[in-house]
Amino acid sequence: NLSGVVNGVGPGYQERETWTRQMDFIMSCVGFAVGLGNVWRFPYLCYKNGGGVFLIPYLLIVFVGGIPIFFLEISLGQFMKAGSINVWNIAPLFKGLGYASMVIVFFCNTYYIMVLAWGFYYLIKSFTATLPWSSCNNEWNTPSCIEIFHHQDCKNASFANITVGSSNMTCADLADARSPIIEFWENKVLSISSGLDEPGKMNWELILCLMAVWVLVYFCVWKGVKSTGKIVYFTATFPYVVLIILLVRGVTLPGAYDGIMYYIKPDWSKLEEAQVWIDAGTQIFFSYAIGLGALTALGSYNRFNNDCYKDAFILALINSGTSFFAGFVVFSILGFMAAEQGVDISQVAESGPGLAFIAYPKAVSLMPVAPLWAALFFFMLLLLGLDSQFVGVEGFVTGILDLFPGKYYHRYKREIAVAICCLLCFIIDLSMVTQGGMYVFQLFDYYSASGMTLLWQAFWECIVVAWVYGADRFMDDVARMIGYRPFPWMKWCWSFITPCVCMGIFLFHLVNYKPLTYNNVYVYPWWGEVIGWCLALSSMLCIPVSLLYKLFRAKGTFKERWAHLTTPVWGAHHLEYMAPDIKSLSSMSPGTDDNKVIIFESVM
Repeated sequence: NLSGVVNGVGPGYQERETWTRQMDFIMSCVGFAVGLGNVWRFPYLCYKNGGGVFLIPYLLIVFVGGIPIFFLEISLGQFMKAGSINVWNIAPLFKGLGYASMVIVFFCNTYYIMVLAWGFYYLIKSFTATLPWSSCNNEWNTPSCIEIFHHQDCKNASFANITVGSSNMTCADLADARSPIIEFWENKVLSISSGLDEPGKMNWELILCLMAVWVLVYFCVWKGVKSTGKIVYFTATFPYVVLIILLVRGVTLPGAYDGIMYYIKPDWSKLEEAQVWIDAGTQIFFSYAIGLGALTALGSYNRFNNDCYKDAFILALINSGTSFFAGFVVFSILGFMAAEQGVDISQVAESGPGLAFIAYPKAVSLMPVAPLWAALFFFMLLLLGLDSQFVGVEGFVTGILDLFPGKYYHRYKREIAVAICCLLCFIIDLSMVTQGGMYVFQLFDYYSASGMTLLWQAFWECIVVAWVYGADRFMDDVARMIGYRPFPWMKWCWSFITPCVCMGIFLFHLVNYKPLTYNNVYVYPWWGEVIGWCLALSSMLCIPVSLLYKLFRAKGTFKERWAHLTTPVWGAHHLEYMAPDIKSLSSMSPGTDDNKVIIFESVM
């Protein structure tokens, strides 16, 4: 197993930082993987795809795709002790996988923080006696604004011209009426323009919010995993406290029972639709944070003998459990809103930012002591997103720093790298705080880190580990780390089942591709779609381009090139833990420079 090149051994080698406690690793993974996707996207997809019946394809894909790749990424990081690029020293020909994940996580870090900036903006606006989105008496409101929709007064067709409420609107005008929360979101927060080709002016309040969250991220990440590991104890657990409080409050509201029944009542006919299975697959890849390289980076800070197999199952259970639990919170409040407005639940719920910044602010504005609930909710929203952002930046910086070995050591190397990363992302984010910013945001969200790019990434990860390096060989390596062989199911998934699932969903996505729209009304121009495809291809092409470049640069016949380029490049820790001929290795304490030199010379 030690036939490869030996890398990073000798007195100049720097020991890799590790978690202070194993719980730090678990909490960081929970913080990263459990985010906004669990709280908004999962419940929305559940109700869209037949309620409780959505759990059948969801759980099936968890076991054939989610957990196997989740375990693969964590164990690979732990085994190679490297970030998302150098981890592919296990098969250097496919290092393009590392570059692809770096591109994806960079785009994710860039646009994801906008949700936090909007959340921070709402949080600040919550500290008032009357919430600004609860009334129509503001400068940004239009004459169509109405606070209470008197649908019950308009049910009889003969009253079509009657004036409702105090708004001087007739029942006929109600169809075009807009609630103050939608007007606050579109006219005040976004100041949205008519399209992508009209960027308009920048919103200075949003720029300040964006700057504040980036500064917060910087100071939480700059000292490395020892500081990040402590911070996520709070940021990962507090949202659960708020979710429980919101659930207790939600189930006591009128209409909550109808909302929950709508969520869990199965519609069996939906299982025949391919889109249900597609939604289940992409949701798992999103919420498990697969293909971003950040899980690999977190795993690389584990001790070599940590039981990552057990960790993978614990984290998967927490992740999917949070999604299911959040559904009850969301639908108890949506049921209440539906009862208030006199409409069906399907007309209340929206996905993505629409649910976070329209449905929920509306819900908290209807509760007693509304500003307190609003502040609590948006603080939770901020924490849910922040820990995902911490780990995304951590994963990106780890990958970059791993490209510079110990000889390039600089005292403040890490702090400078984090600062450059944050500054670069902030500059790109300025395009999203303009009046056309929402269109730019959706372009990034739909293409740069979409289901398609993540499925492509996951497919190649399985192929490289199972077929190039060898599934049995990697299972031996995992056994060497954790002390026992994982259930053969993992090997079967990596070799056959998961690549087929990934490629199947990927091809279905491609065949059923629809042009991007905003709010189902505005259709993006052709050049907007070209920009989107450039964002998607910038990561997807890393793998084939890098592979072809390395093959052409190598010398010898194709067979010799392939053999040379797929030979693993081992690190110093592999010599310490894996050397077959040195009996005294187990008694030696790994880590000191003298030991490394002795081991190195012995193996040579």
